[in-house]
Amino acid sequence: MATKPLVSYATFFALLLFCFILTTSEIRMVEAVCKKRSTTWSGVCIKTESCDRQCKNWEGAKHGACHVQGFGRACFCYFDHC
Repeated sequence: MATKPLVSYATFFALLLFCFILTTSEIRMVEAVCKKRSTTWSGVCIKTESCDRQCKNWEGAKHGACHVQGFGRACFCYFDHC
């Protein structure tokens, strides 16, 4: 009878370890993206599509988007490496 609880504890800790490894690998993928304010954008950022196009074409970024900064909106570019 003592082996049944031992097996359930082992199964529980194996699943816990698996979940920990899975979440740790996902965190590393998120950290690979670097967000920087655009150096070529001037003025208020209203259209994310325009910001995205400028970040890709002028700054070599993967993606661009408008975000609130202070009391206005600014264009931010996202790069693979900082």
